[in-house]
Amino acid sequence: MTPRKHEEIADSLTQDILVGQYRCGERLPSERDLAARFDANRGAVREAMKKLEQLGLATIQPGGARVTPLHEASLDVIGHMLAMGDLPDQDLMDQIFQVMNSLISLAAESAVQRASDQELAAIRSRLKPLLGSAADPVVHTQARIELVGTLMAASGNLVCRLITRSLLRQFAPRMALLEGHITVDYDAHREHARRLDSALAARDVEAVRDTFASLSRLNRESARRAFAALAAERPHRQERAAS
Repeated sequence: MTPRKHEEIADSLTQDILVGQYRCGERLPSERDLAARFDANRGAVREAMKKLEQLGLATIQPGGARVTPLHEASLDVIGHMLAMGDLPDQDLMDQIFQVMNSLISLAAESAVQRASDQELAAIRSRLKPLLGSAADPVVHTQARIELVGTLMAASGNLVCRLITRSLLRQFAPRMALLEGHITVDYDAHREHARRLDSALAARDVEAVRDTFASLSRLNRESARRAFAALAAERPHRQERAAS
């Protein structure tokens, strides 16, 4: 769908801010200048500025709008940062991996401490597809997603669930670019699933924490290899396109 005019303006200004064209504390162009630049009416410009303010990228003041520090932006700005360039920023993706794994680990620790025996049994049942010898990528991925969802629900931590969902919503579309380049070590995942199952059965919080820390390292290393493979492939694609 073609973006509406205020969305076009907001997206363009967001891009300008994120690449450093407008620095922290600097004043953004006036409504009149923006209206002329984008061939828009001032109403569309005002709507665009409200969106920037909601993202936490600018503050609207009597004399105009000024850029705010990026660390004061809302969580939704991550999606805009990931969308920059042909490939998402590898360091940013790695940071998201770390945070998401920490949130999932926190949910698992909470579940171990507060979940009923029935809820814990439901979590452990989600591990069964990961404990088997089959290595179907679709089944494996779906099992991991369902496991995370069950852990989050059993944790009772609403904030943890909301942040994880927001990050995943912004992260997943860009992660799709790495499909075909990620190699999954099914044996290693099977061993982590076995360790997690034992930790859950024993309600061992420390063992749960250690298992997720190890799993985080495994997933981040897999992502690094996928980025390297994709980066190496890009020049060959460009050469074929040019020929």
